Amino acid sequence: MTREERHLWYDFLNTYPVKFTRQKIIGNYIVDFYCSKAKLVVELDGSQHYEEENFEYDCVRSKFLSQYGLTVIRILNRDINDKFKDVCVYIDKIVKERL
Repeated sequence: MTREERHLWYDFLNTYPVKFTRQKIIGNYIVDFYCSKAKLVVELDGSQHYEEENFEYDCVRSKFLSQYGLTVIRILNRDINDKFKDVCVYIDKIVKERL
């Protein structure tokens, strides 16, 4: 896990009341964090995701995951570092909407 993934996992998702798993295999993909109850995938994105090739790959991947009824949210690493509380509130809001 990256530093940002560890921060989100150990400081929020690991103790979140609705269970999340990390590094979940879905089809041919490994997602960063997965909540089966809310059918939610949380992906953390570093700067490499802005490159056109990676952006296109992410789109294909998200479309594949949506075929399973999953919602994919993408969070920038810099938001984990600079706005961690806001990220947690956002994830909590999405989970509650999906339940």
